[in-house]
Amino acid sequence: MAERYRAEERPEQKETRAPGGTRPSRMRLDVPRAPRRPLLPEYDPDAFGRVSESIARFLGTGRFLVWMTGVIVVWIGWNSLAPVELRFDSYPFIFLTLALSLQASYAAPLILLAQNRQDDRDRVNLEQDRKRNDRSIADTEFLTREIASLRMGLGEVATRDWLRSELQELQEIARELRPGPATEDEPPEGPPPE
Repeated sequence: MAERYRAEERPEQKETRAPGGTRPSRMRLDVPRAPRRPLLPEYDPDAFGRVSESIARFLGTGRFLVWMTGVIVVWIGWNSLAPVELRFDSYPFIFLTLALSLQASYAAPLILLAQNRQDDRDRVNLEQDRKRNDRSIADTEFLTREIASLRMGLGEVATRDWLRSELQELQEIARELRPGPATEDEPPEGPPPE
């Protein structure tokens, strides 16, 4: 009974033979492999870039220069004026030189990385500005064409000023044709000619 229970418990482990009597390989081609663990640790490039930008911003401030100057002055003062037994970096200040070189060797790539990220942002902004300018130019050209077509259409339409000038010409012609003395102050008799 225990053997039957074990066989029913694991039905997917039935042994099947491939054609030709050989055992099938354990790797199935229709099932994706489990992802392998990378050899190097993974990191988020954007997070690293943001940290490097914040460090580069700090390195470019007056506060950093004041702190660095203070540390160097204290370092040199301590190693020059303190008793010989308490000095940890005597006159050529080799350890200070090493620390400053190490700081510079890390600062330069961080500043370059921050500049590259800024260049990428500037490139994206420039591309967006170009697209916006192209849309503005296209809109301006469209509006110019529309205004030109409206002006051409208005050239064929009778405007108020044109109608007034035509009516004044007709009134002058009617006065000339009317017998008798007519002044301009008197309104013409009858309906206006059409």
